[in-house]
Amino acid sequence: MKAGKPVFVCQECGAQAPKWMGQCAECRAWNSIVEERVSEPAAAEGHRYAMPGVGSSARLYADVSISSAIRLSTGIGEFDRVLGGGVVPGSLVLLGGEPGIGKSTLLLQAAAHFARTVGPVLYASGEESEHQIKSRGERLGVGAAPLYLLAETCLEKILEEIARLKPALVIVDSIQTVFSMKFQSAPGSIGQVREAATQLLFAAKGRNIPTVLVGHVTKDGALAGPKVLEHVVDTVLYFEGERHHSQRVVRAVKNRFGAVSELGVFEMTGTGLRPVPNPSQLFLSERAKDTPGSAVLCCMEGSRPILVEVQALVSTSSYGTARRMAIGIDPHRLSLLLAVLDKRAGFSLAGDDVFVNVAGGMAVDEPAADLGVVAAVASSLRNRALAPSTAVFGEVGLSGEIRGVPNAALRIREAGQMGFTRILLPAANADPAGDARTEGCEVIGIASVAEALDALLT
Repeated sequence: MKAGKPVFVCQECGAQAPKWMGQCAECRAWNSIVEERVSEPAAAEGHRYAMPGVGSSARLYADVSISSAIRLSTGIGEFDRVLGGGVVPGSLVLLGGEPGIGKSTLLLQAAAHFARTVGPVLYASGEESEHQIKSRGERLGVGAAPLYLLAETCLEKILEEIARLKPALVIVDSIQTVFSMKFQSAPGSIGQVREAATQLLFAAKGRNIPTVLVGHVTKDGALAGPKVLEHVVDTVLYFEGERHHSQRVVRAVKNRFGAVSELGVFEMTGTGLRPVPNPSQLFLSERAKDTPGSAVLCCMEGSRPILVEVQALVSTSSYGTARRMAIGIDPHRLSLLLAVLDKRAGFSLAGDDVFVNVAGGMAVDEPAADLGVVAAVASSLRNRALAPSTAVFGEVGLSGEIRGVPNAALRIREAGQMGFTRILLPAANADPAGDARTEGCEVIGIASVAEALDALLT
């Protein structure tokens, strides 16, 4: 191996520069340029990115046969739901989340069940020793299973163990700690992460072994490393949750084998993560009835309807400028809805502090949450509680109109199963002869914000 020329690479966006600079010319990030050296392979080695077992000749589209791959269950129903029904052989999955959120706990539970039911599993960790992983496994009740632990950060040694053991599943925790001896840069750099992800991709596809990579996140909540990391993998999952809440959420933002934006809900317990098959019941379990400022919203997460409680508190401001604070919804969306309430419904909120929270640590970002926020704010301002058997959903436009939303039938069915008998929804989605009648719900179609508040507060 000959030492290659030095390359200066931005650790934020991956852009290369001929020399060191204080600011990246592409993403404008400061102090993100790092020198990297790449060893040049000998000519006899061939192309190091050649995927084994793949022919170079083109095939006619009509001659390509499609065989449905059998999905392999991880033993955790909510995790299988997010993956699209289970793990696909040969797939590469990237799981990211905040430190201490429970990524390693979830994967160790899944690995233990996978090893008992499908085949041997290789768990390669660059952050913990075998003894640390074993102590966590004893707490989780892993028991006897063909689960192989490897405390290693060298990529070449991990690939050697994959070739030797031929496992049914590979877990690498984490991709930022893995380094290749072909690079002289530190683990976690752009070149190291790109090389590790590419070689693990070739190993997964060439040997038809499902592989799960754990990824770190930045202070902004995005996955650390180059953006190409998310393009290389087949599935990108985010592990979310508040540190002071027991609820955890796994959300799919990319999935080549399933629905995007699918959601899995877990509860952190002393013996590990417990799947929550009925999230609506969990999020509404501590809801206080007959309290002003509380509204129940029917939202959709992937293909699953979930009922959550939206809380609002409106109080007179003690300062010159009123404060606006939102947890669980977009703060800019809250400002827009308050302006609609002021202009279209006659609610004067200019001198009031407004605080909105989605109870339970849930984050809702779909437009159908607009009507729930409006109902909670109006209820708090008027100091009048909404009927406890009422649920709402709908998008609010700038003209004060209530616009239709998709999957209305699924939302109505979920609300009916949870015991709600009165549902306010957009007039475009109202179908009294449809699923609402079978669930015993009274459906009220509304066309404007003023009409919705009249139905809720009178």
